[in-house]
Amino acid sequence: MNEQIGQKMPAKRTGGQILADQLAIQGVDRIFCVPGESYIALLDGLHTHKDTISVVQTRHEGGASNMAEAYGKLTGKPGICMVTRAPGATNASCGVHTAFQDSTPMVLLIGQVAREMVDREAFQEIDYTHMFGQMSKWTAQINDIERIPEYISHAFHMAQSGRPGPVVLALPEDMLAEAAVVLDIKKPARPVQSSPALSDITELRDRLDKSKRPFLLIGGATWTSEAVADITKFAEDNGIPVGASLRSQDCMDNRHDNYVGDVGIAVNPLLSKRIKQSDLLIVAGPRLGEMTTQSYDLVNIPEPEQSLVHIHCGVEELGRVYRPDLAISSTMPRMAAALCQLEPVEHSHRTDWLTGARADYIKRLEPTVVPGKVNMAHIVAHLNDTLDDDAIITVGAGNYTVWVHRYYQHKSFRTQLAPTSGSMGYSVPAAISAKLTCPERTVVSFNGDGCFMMLGQELATAAQFGAAAIFIIVNNGMYGTIRMHQERNFPTNVIATDLINPDFVKLAEAYGAHGERVTCTEDFANAFDRAKESGRPAVIEIVVDQEALTPIQSLSDVREQGKKLQAAV
Repeated sequence: MNEQIGQKMPAKRTGGQILADQLAIQGVDRIFCVPGESYIALLDGLHTHKDTISVVQTRHEGGASNMAEAYGKLTGKPGICMVTRAPGATNASCGVHTAFQDSTPMVLLIGQVAREMVDREAFQEIDYTHMFGQMSKWTAQINDIERIPEYISHAFHMAQSGRPGPVVLALPEDMLAEAAVVLDIKKPARPVQSSPALSDITELRDRLDKSKRPFLLIGGATWTSEAVADITKFAEDNGIPVGASLRSQDCMDNRHDNYVGDVGIAVNPLLSKRIKQSDLLIVAGPRLGEMTTQSYDLVNIPEPEQSLVHIHCGVEELGRVYRPDLAISSTMPRMAAALCQLEPVEHSHRTDWLTGARADYIKRLEPTVVPGKVNMAHIVAHLNDTLDDDAIITVGAGNYTVWVHRYYQHKSFRTQLAPTSGSMGYSVPAAISAKLTCPERTVVSFNGDGCFMMLGQELATAAQFGAAAIFIIVNNGMYGTIRMHQERNFPTNVIATDLINPDFVKLAEAYGAHGERVTCTEDFANAFDRAKESGRPAVIEIVVDQEALTPIQSLSDVREQGKKLQAAV
């Protein structure tokens, strides 16, 4: 019957081959994995596609999942990760959680025990629908070989539609080894994009026309370079100051006169004050989560003091925490295109509102004086002045990220890869993924010493696949963020935050990477040039004083603050 309607029946294939073929149909060009016997039939199927699908074997499933997440964030296409059952899946969960909180399209494929062994607590058996239930958009198990094309198509639609996110599919090993005649899906998934209604756009313009102190907060998912250009034009035409939500600074050229700073960790107090003083807050993309809202204090819950227009690709996020005066469900390309077509409102009466905010931002770029021979502000500023506009910067989590977010200006879209989930260990695998995806672009990975040691072994992957990213390790010999909180809250009870690290230069060389150590600010520029010229993955260890905790506070300052608070109790 199928042949009668023009679709020729394929030959019998294993489940692994069928699945690999579906991934090819979906346009997959790279997969990150740690190989496992539970899905070895899928690996065999991928061998057929070795000329079009690059399979990158990593050294830890956390590395593989973070690489897949970074790929999804960078390209807008689902990042694909393959791991074996229980230990592999649990190791990969950090990347899945990051993809969920960052709204990144991702598909995690997990080998599973044979179907006849389910519910016996077989070797490494886990019910993944329970394990990943709260950190994925959809988790399922493919038990029927004939439904592989259906499940893969569903997974790719789900990962990319609405609010993007991770999808998890468990693959029983006997299903992958089984053979059957199965029809392929003909075309790849076409993600669903929501659009704003004309009435919503009209109402937004009316509110903007009446506003004296509007503020536009951008970030979140579904942005494209075209959407960034459109939202920039909208802000410029209407004289609106623009802030970027946590780790979304690349959604607008930070050099533009309408850009006024990032609204995330260590936000400029003057910027925070302006947002609270605004009479119209247009939020295009961010969820308005804890970090962007400064623990939900920046905007009053549940009724904001200012008029709130919330635009988000996931309708379930609208009204979740804050009651908006106008809620619009739309992807950012559709929304930004509609906004830039609007007739601009008269805004000459509020020019000072914008220029004042911009002046506050420019002043904040001035380096502060910190203890020790190394000032990270000057190092980041040097990179800001010398790197190409399309250079990709990656960070993980820790106090060192404050220097990067404050002093680096993102000039173009998708030059920032960073986990809004605050996951340590992200920066190294993200940089490797970025360099493999965009080999022509400079990729600089910032890491704290604690952050680097989480997944630093992926330097072996970088060396093996020729991912010549530059990995900067800001080494202060401690878990700096936790130490800061300890000193502030328990200044006499510091524990478990000191670190004794390896020789990072020798470690880099052991992996086949170039190694440099910097102990004073003036030595960084030449060290960076040598690292870049090496043509290999390169590590630059920057030894900083423990006292240089943040651009505005030393460790001693925090300790004294903690003692005063303790004495006041």
